[in-house]
Amino acid sequence: MTIEEAVATVESGMTIGIGGWGSRRKPMSLVRALLRSDVTDLTVVAFGGPDVGLLAHAGRIRKLIYGFVSLDSIPLDPLFTAVRQRGGLEVEEYDEGMFVSGLRAAAGRLDFLPIRAGIGSDVLAANPHLKTVRSPYSDDEYAAMPALPLDVAFVHMNRADAAGNGQFLGPDPYFDDLFAMAATRTIVSAEKIVPTSQLLEEGTFHTLLLPRMYVSGVVETPRGAHFTTCEPDYLRDEMFQRHYAQSAKDPKAWAAFVERFLSTDEAGYHDAVAGFHTDQGES
Repeated sequence: MTIEEAVATVESGMTIGIGGWGSRRKPMSLVRALLRSDVTDLTVVAFGGPDVGLLAHAGRIRKLIYGFVSLDSIPLDPLFTAVRQRGGLEVEEYDEGMFVSGLRAAAGRLDFLPIRAGIGSDVLAANPHLKTVRSPYSDDEYAAMPALPLDVAFVHMNRADAAGNGQFLGPDPYFDDLFAMAATRTIVSAEKIVPTSQLLEEGTFHTLLLPRMYVSGVVETPRGAHFTTCEPDYLRDEMFQRHYAQSAKDPKAWAAFVERFLSTDEAGYHDAVAGFHTDQGES
């Protein structure tokens, strides 16, 4: 399907899981399409990066469930930081292990999973809805991490076939398979859609992260993770990320950023990015 067809299936008020990790292999083409839509009042579940920053600043997120929000080489996303500091959205912030357990519980269609992480920390105090559970086999007590079921998951793969089998070729799966299994519907954006018979030409079967049974739609989006990483296809566009972060700190500069890069379709975005690098003296 097209990017527009994929995002048209998202409705206001839904819970959206966004795969990737910080500023790494984020489904940014789908995020940009969400920004162009009128969808709002979302609950977003993510190991956040610029996806969360952009959606939060645009007022599309009502509630954020997250382990962190970072640009990796830049520690904090300034758009998210500003929204968070002014109390602009409801948040549930978890230890990363707890967050993953919530996805695992949803993937297994369980209400919760017990986990040691969180016990003795301020995670429980910061999330008063959390409960603990005592082991039926010992005196041990665990945090009962609730499931994080998703209406829709967005993930980005290096390769996919038209049936929805998704392949990562980089160093880490980033829990994208858990996002897919925790969701009612999963949309996969991919650098390239290839015939099924070619999926093993660039990697072993271990890289076939997503079986088609968890995927509802596939979108071919070359450089669709830009400006985040999508190794080995490309690294993070550090110069552009710095421009994003610097622009986000000044209202006038941010308005110019939006006008140049976000007030257009996906092809226009990439043309504008190419123009940016030409302006910076890059070929």
